[in-house]
Amino acid sequence: MNILVMGMGYVGITTALMLAESGWTVTGYDVDERKISSLKQGVVPFFEPGLDALLSQHLNSGQLHVTSSVKSAIKQNQVIFLCVGTPSLDDGSPDLKYIHSAAESIARYMQEYKLIVVKSTVPIGTNGRLTEWIASHQISAVPFDVVSNPEFLREGSALYDSLHPDRIVIGTDHKCAARQMRTIYNAINAPILITEPKTAEMIKYASNAFLATKISYMNELARLCDTLQIHIDDVAKGMGMDHRIGAHFLKAGIGYGGSCFPKDINALLNTASGHQHRLTILEQVVQVNNTQHAFYLDKWEEIVGGFRNKNVAVFGLSFKPDTDDLRESPSLSMISSLISKRASVKVHDPVAKLPAQLSSSPVEQCDSIDEAVTGADAIILCTDWNHYKYADWSRIHSLMKHPFLFDGKNALNRREMEVAGFHYFGIGQPYETHKLTSRSQLLP
Repeated sequence: MNILVMGMGYVGITTALMLAESGWTVTGYDVDERKISSLKQGVVPFFEPGLDALLSQHLNSGQLHVTSSVKSAIKQNQVIFLCVGTPSLDDGSPDLKYIHSAAESIARYMQEYKLIVVKSTVPIGTNGRLTEWIASHQISAVPFDVVSNPEFLREGSALYDSLHPDRIVIGTDHKCAARQMRTIYNAINAPILITEPKTAEMIKYASNAFLATKISYMNELARLCDTLQIHIDDVAKGMGMDHRIGAHFLKAGIGYGGSCFPKDINALLNTASGHQHRLTILEQVVQVNNTQHAFYLDKWEEIVGGFRNKNVAVFGLSFKPDTDDLRESPSLSMISSLISKRASVKVHDPVAKLPAQLSSSPVEQCDSIDEAVTGADAIILCTDWNHYKYADWSRIHSLMKHPFLFDGKNALNRREMEVAGFHYFGIGQPYETHKLTSRSQLLP
């Protein structure tokens, strides 16, 4: 059984490597010839640990091929995984133009039965629409099945997640297609759930929406903990010990970001609205997330006596560590707010680069931590890279003008930072202004 992966983006490359690692002969297709050229040289066009090495390994072994020729790719493979993008439209609904384009190509070039597996995150009911699109564009009737198989990858650990998933969800009404899918995943040790296509599509949205809900719940609770002088991290620890709740996604911070949570929640809200329903809990999840960075920036601004004409070092650009993904990253909102408050901003990230809309603004990206913090009045930690957790904070303190440290991820040990000489402030962590022996220690 030869397998084609259409769309060599984040999900597509990871899926192709998982399938090759499972022993299948895989072809990766993408319309972008520059991307294909890069992949042929063993270079992944984004940062994700482990992918480069495995890509080179399977290219060299012949287990994986990449191409920009869609006609031959479709003809030569019995199974087709759709991993094309579904970006958000202005109303929050997913744009299915790439799915539709793939459907047209499959219909045009298929000459025998195909199993079409939808990995892309798509609106509920897309499985049925895709079946109609392919059938309507076929030159002559050729049998095929469409299966929903949502991905549950975490950026930064995508390769591990693809090889060691918590579950494999397969949405199909056809027993033969379900058997083929079980065969494809035979080398992966994980429970398999066979369900209806629309249910599988909903599971993807519901899972991401629930994880985002946990984050926003803790972030809103952190605001109250500040007022009540309670440590949110201790609250999270106590909650997480309850197996009904679990410890994951209970860490307070400046908000979630990335390519999945914001897009998927908006898509689910759009679906509900289109059927005259309101998902009021999710509406509040979004509202809390959209205001979290500003809520804490206002608190921190009061502490330093205003950010105007202050030198601020921002640590971290990507929405989470071990990725260079800037999509919906809270750090970008933080930087934009600092600019509007007339602060002078320097940023550092081990991998990610300033996006075009900020690279021409009065923001400087520094190659080193030392460069970013020299003469700084404050540091705002936006991404909890290990690069920052294990930095030489005593040295950082010595380079700063004023040692204010605002930890937007609760990633650092408060006592260690205070021993190093910092005025440390986290999210949902009570602080006592009398520890600053006089108001003069606050910035003028």
